[in-house]
Amino acid sequence: MAVQKSRRTPATRGARRSHDKLKNPALSVDPTSGETHMRHRVTPDGFYRGVQVVAQPESVEDDE
Repeated sequence: MAVQKSRRTPATRGARRSHDKLKNPALSVDPTSGETHMRHRVTPDGFYRGVQVVAQPESVEDDE
């Protein structure tokens, strides 16, 4: 079983943990729709780099 040789100081522990913090996601704005989205992802409107790559389903309206 592993047993530590000497106690780690709080400074050394903090230096090791300094890289564990979470980073904010990289966001981008689509030039056509102006939608904010994550980088390298399609916007909710279906645009990617200014080109519509996913067609939105047309809403069905019943006239009765």
